[in-house]
Amino acid sequence: MNKKIVPVEVTPEMLHMLDICKKNKRIDPALYEKYDVKRGLRDINGKGVLAGLTEISEIHAYDVLPDGTDAPCDGKLYYHGYDVEELLKGFINDDRYGYEEVVYLLMFGELPNRAQLKVFNTTLAKLRTIPPSFVRDIIMQAPSRDMMNALSRSVLTLYAYDDRADDISLPNVLRQCLQLIAQFPMLAVYGYQAFKYYHANDSFIVHAPREDLSAAENILHMLRSNSQYTPLEAKILDLSLILHAEHGGGNNSTFTTHVVTSSGTDTYSAVAASLGALKGPKHGGANIKVTQMFENMKSVVKNWHDDKEIEQYLSDILNKKAFDRSGLIYGMGHAVYSLSDPRANAFKVFVERLSKEKGREEEFDLYSRVERLAPQVIAAERRIYKGVSANVDFYSGFVYSMLGIPVELYTPMFAIARIAGWSAHRIEELVNPAKIIRPAYKAVAEHKEYKPIDER
Repeated sequence: MNKKIVPVEVTPEMLHMLDICKKNKRIDPALYEKYDVKRGLRDINGKGVLAGLTEISEIHAYDVLPDGTDAPCDGKLYYHGYDVEELLKGFINDDRYGYEEVVYLLMFGELPNRAQLKVFNTTLAKLRTIPPSFVRDIIMQAPSRDMMNALSRSVLTLYAYDDRADDISLPNVLRQCLQLIAQFPMLAVYGYQAFKYYHANDSFIVHAPREDLSAAENILHMLRSNSQYTPLEAKILDLSLILHAEHGGGNNSTFTTHVVTSSGTDTYSAVAASLGALKGPKHGGANIKVTQMFENMKSVVKNWHDDKEIEQYLSDILNKKAFDRSGLIYGMGHAVYSLSDPRANAFKVFVERLSKEKGREEEFDLYSRVERLAPQVIAAERRIYKGVSANVDFYSGFVYSMLGIPVELYTPMFAIARIAGWSAHRIEELVNPAKIIRPAYKAVAEHKEYKPIDER
């Protein structure tokens, strides 16, 4: 029987210590402007502070005008110079799954020919395995209620199963990264099955991945008790994996990959650190918030076709009167994009098709109305420095819901895709060795004279 550790309660003494902490740790916001410190490493328009160079992907959100100033434009995303929307068209026209091809592109910097892709797919298929005792001894032992924590624990534990875990030579890191890319769907899905078994008294079902299936197909095959799925379901999940696979070196979790890799640490520690960053609700957990917001909206807004009623609900959110009272309309706006997020645009057509297959057209219509109305409401009530549009999280939670993917796996689904980008950036950091990443912080505390303890 698993023994649970009883958490220590917060005591009045701890709360008193916290008051002291808050009093002495708070920094005057005016000092950020005084010393020209970009909070979040971004300027007031959301543009990131240049911290490195990469060939892996590019986010284009502004055009440079003749006078040298920037003008917001429709967003574009490039993987190693290829427009992602053009890549998607190629996969759709050829009626094939594209995630593995995108992984190859991100990892090796060029698109594979048919022979290279066949070898790569065969390699990944053979790597879709974990040690026989791993499910029993690790995944099923004290399963976490949080799947991202479970995934992190599995990754860190795989270190102990690797005889060359600390070897950061490029051949070994490539081997480790390819293994993790292949293993992530298993670690996430099996972790969820263990969670259901222990915490929801549900059956523990383990379907081994099949070598003849793509990553998207294998996820649905392993997750569903009957292993059945439609071609459209697998295609839209493949699309989701492609769109989440990479997003520039500056996103929080990928920058974490660069920072941690620059220290010379092992692959498992670097990936676990990136997972910790992705778990945050401001990053990979955002689609859960979107889903929760829409569930609340559907219960509050009586007429889903009434724009005025929807606008009032959105206004109430902004004024902290509705949903979680955070003042945020989740899924709207992005740190970089302004006029549009190309990932959301690419998603929307397929989301509509899937909503028809699932008989959820009304919900899709509600999403579409919010996508159209939210920027107008935000512009009317907030001072904004760039455009506001739907981001990829706006639709991804709805897609996962229609695919029957449990909410506990929403963020791990992001990780299953993004491990490709993290791996590519880890290798890029190692191929181009530099100093350990160490940005500067301006110290603003006053110097003080030491006093003996009895005089304080």
